[in-house]
Amino acid sequence: MKAITRAIWILSLISLFNDVASEMLIPIMPLYLTSIGFSVLIIGILEGIAEAIAGLSKGYFGKMSDHIGKRTPFVRWGYGLSAVAKPMIVFIANPFWVLLGRTFDKIGKGLRTGARDAILSDESAHADRGKVFGFHRSMDTIGAAIGPSIALIFLYTHPENYSTLFLFSIFPGIVAVFLTFLIKENKAEPKPATQVRLFPKFDYWKRSSAAYKSLVVALVFFTLFNSSDAFLILKMKESGMSDMTLIGIYIFYNLVYALTSFPAGIIADKIGVKRIFLLGLLIFAFVYFGMSAHQSNSYVYLGLLFCYGLFYACNEGISKAWVSNICDKKDTATAIGMLSGLQSIATLIASSLAGFIWYKFGSFYTFAITGVAAILVLIYIAFNKSLSGSVIHKEK
Repeated sequence: MKAITRAIWILSLISLFNDVASEMLIPIMPLYLTSIGFSVLIIGILEGIAEAIAGLSKGYFGKMSDHIGKRTPFVRWGYGLSAVAKPMIVFIANPFWVLLGRTFDKIGKGLRTGARDAILSDESAHADRGKVFGFHRSMDTIGAAIGPSIALIFLYTHPENYSTLFLFSIFPGIVAVFLTFLIKENKAEPKPATQVRLFPKFDYWKRSSAAYKSLVVALVFFTLFNSSDAFLILKMKESGMSDMTLIGIYIFYNLVYALTSFPAGIIADKIGVKRIFLLGLLIFAFVYFGMSAHQSNSYVYLGLLFCYGLFYACNEGISKAWVSNICDKKDTATAIGMLSGLQSIATLIASSLAGFIWYKFGSFYTFAITGVAAILVLIYIAFNKSLSGSVIHKEK
């Protein structure tokens, strides 16, 4: 465990507490929105816009972090904004206010993500990147299991009292903010003063490697069809599943994700991030084809969510480790941020499109089309020559 430094531990604990706050709300968010009269189409649009704002702000703040040579302020203010924004949603039950609350939460995510991932990258050696990002995802996802567990216990004693649960989420968020004051970063050299744009001209794209370009194309195309997880929850709810059973399965999924992320990162360091990532895409396609079928057996959904946890273990931290390995150290936050910005636009399209397809044609087409897209991305990555073999990280 020598690869896991003090800074990595602190960042991982921060993510754990933040996810306790976030994930106690994620499984009930679509349930709450439908309870106040929102349609699946409106939910898709709201989730898409919120994720788009998050991704665009990741690119902007990631590049700003690289330019001024500081990471911690972005991490601290990002977690702080998210902690305050989450409870906002319950005060006024209309789409604009819900969007405003989700937007502030996602801007907070955009503020912190590039800088946080850059610290994780700076604190780790090239050979340990998969392990470090996998460890961080494991700790993050432990919080993602604790949060829904709190929601499950609360809703068991206070059925459908969603508003109070939203307000309670502020407390673990505050703990996350306090922990940011323990981070001692090694300040990077600031770059010459230049204008940092919200909508960049993709100047980094021009000087990035062929491997980075190929990976970004694959990830963005995949994101175009990978809609919000809210649709998975709505699908299980559509099958007649109770809130308690649904949240229980969601907790199980997060436990699987938490327990397998670190091992997946270790294996990725040994056999290559590409192989683990491809395995994740194959699992993802299996899950979405399974979700497209009409059935009401909760054990089937339990199995699918088990597989979905494995997919995220092979995808989320692994993709960031992969990006870190194919860009210069000084551009880590910029590279991750630009990818996130492009993915955010794709997410807006994905969630809005998924909501429209479900609304017009039914859930079968929403999930089946996404499954086909995952197979296409898998084939593209598998046979892309620029992504073959090991890519050496350039330390400058």
